Amino acid sequence: MKPRYRVTLTEQERQELETLKTGRTSAKRFLYARALLLCDAGPQGPAWKVADVAEAMGVTPRTIEHLKKRFVEEGLAAALERKQSDKPGHQVTFDGAFEARLIALACSETPEGRRRWTVRLLAEKAVELHLAPKVSHMTVQRLLKKTNLNLISGSTGKFRRRGAPRS
Repeated sequence: MKPRYRVTLTEQERQELETLKTGRTSAKRFLYARALLLCDAGPQGPAWKVADVAEAMGVTPRTIEHLKKRFVEEGLAAALERKQSDKPGHQVTFDGAFEARLIALACSETPEGRRRWTVRLLAEKAVELHLAPKVSHMTVQRLLKKTNLNLISGSTGKFRRRGAPRS
């Protein structure tokens, strides 16, 4: 089977990769530089097979194939750097301010006709008060569990414990 991407380094690229090996660089860049030097099918390169390079570097052959593809299509700089994600990062919906307002709500007086807050009631009230556009009752449960807030005990902050002296 013929290799899909053939790495042929110029003298300048080879020199740049050699200096990367001796200078201070990240482990991933160092690994990619060594892999490209081993894959070099030019006149000064050893032209190792992908499987041999992968075994020597401790990575999968697919990683080496992707590295060769990036080198051939995008150049040396792109091959040495980590590929940037096309998708934006995870957006935080419920931050610390939301948590604080939810806990304050759970510690407040219960609605008329209720003995205590439930997680579903808290979720509905959070949406009603525009704390968030939508809130799942499971999200409320996880946040309250994380803070060890128990809705059925008398320690939610709105009641004194029995026997506690008045201040």
